[in-house]
Amino acid sequence: MEMDKTLEKVFELIEAKKYALVREELLENNEADIAEIVEEVNDNIDTEKAVILFRMLPKDISASVFSYLSTDCQMDIVGGITVKEVQNIMEEMSFDDMIDVMEELPANVVDRILMRTDKETRKLINQFLNYPESSAGSLMTIDYIGLKKEMKVRDALNFIKIHGMDQETVYTCYVMDNERHLEGIVSLKTLVVSEGYEVIKDIMHEDVISVNVMDDQEEVAQIFKKYDFLALPVVDKENRLVGIITFDDIMDVIEEETTEDIERMAGVFDGSGKEYMDIPVLHHVKNRLPWLCVMTISLMITGGIIAHFEDLMSQVIALVAYIPLLNGTGGNAGTQSASLIIRGMAVGEIELRDAARVLWKEMRISFTVGLILSVLNFIKIIVIDREAMLVALTVALGIFIIVMFAKLLGGLLPMAAKRLGIDPALMATPMISSITDMVSVIVYFTLATMIIGFAF
Repeated sequence: MEMDKTLEKVFELIEAKKYALVREELLENNEADIAEIVEEVNDNIDTEKAVILFRMLPKDISASVFSYLSTDCQMDIVGGITVKEVQNIMEEMSFDDMIDVMEELPANVVDRILMRTDKETRKLINQFLNYPESSAGSLMTIDYIGLKKEMKVRDALNFIKIHGMDQETVYTCYVMDNERHLEGIVSLKTLVVSEGYEVIKDIMHEDVISVNVMDDQEEVAQIFKKYDFLALPVVDKENRLVGIITFDDIMDVIEEETTEDIERMAGVFDGSGKEYMDIPVLHHVKNRLPWLCVMTISLMITGGIIAHFEDLMSQVIALVAYIPLLNGTGGNAGTQSASLIIRGMAVGEIELRDAARVLWKEMRISFTVGLILSVLNFIKIIVIDREAMLVALTVALGIFIIVMFAKLLGGLLPMAAKRLGIDPALMATPMISSITDMVSVIVYFTLATMIIGFAF
């Protein structure tokens, strides 16, 4: 509510061209809220006004605000300011945020920025820009506290006091030798409670958990989750410390991966990383149409199967009324299992070697769920719908078999996909619904032929 009032006031002041008052209003907010205001102006008024607001911010605040802006808004701002201003922003930002921004900047702008940096910094930036997008190297920062194991505690604390403000975190310090090989870690808490004359090597932990620069970001996220780290060291193949990944960066990764899995499960994965409102209509069509076409074809096949049993349906018309029930129950049952298995694999709770255990567990679950649903529907069809006993028996057995099949399919299909190197999320709602619809109809009318067909 407060932000809505602030935005309304800012919009009114911009309309009245009272930019001095706009600046005062902006500076009453923290950097994250200022970024939100700039984005709203960019989206709802125009980019020129957003650039004006951004240029009115003090230099030390503007860099922080810039890091909170969405990628599209950052690009709009960059397009409206000079290369010198962009360089000033880059210099004020933390190293990992700067790399994230430079990955999105046009190549000619990056080249002009690099021309203005010293040789050592340029080499470091190029090194980070060359790491694969989803690797640990692309997430890390070089802003950390590095100590020597020969240092005394009091010297280490003095070092932190001098250099700590420029680092990403001071809560965990990394102990290295002269070649930057990672030898141990020591927490700020340990340093504070230790005696000043104690030596770092006597209080540091040598059993250090680290990741390689080329490790996938999903693996890094799982390590953070498992050990509840605030920061994680990143080493090269020779165990030299090259950077650290902090918790705030891995939270962004978790959000990205979760969003990607949800989009894949729904068959609408875009891959651009853009927000819903920023994706053009034709891109939405392109993302959604293939799976809808696949499902349409599967439904055409299902329709053909139903037509094959036309004679039976004409004799027992009540059978038609329960087709949506069986199809819907099968699709929902399969999606439930698939969602849990995909989530379990994503967070490392389920491995491919657990396939037999998953099969056994899903068999017990599906048997229980299928039995309960079949009994409930049998009673409902007899008591409420007042249909014949054979119809009720057909539907009840159909539900039991379909639920069993759907849950086993939902549990094992994602694992099979992973074994084949396919994203398990693709095996969720669209694929499982298509398969279970066809199987449901085949099972249902096969049972109807066996149970009811003999009565005619």
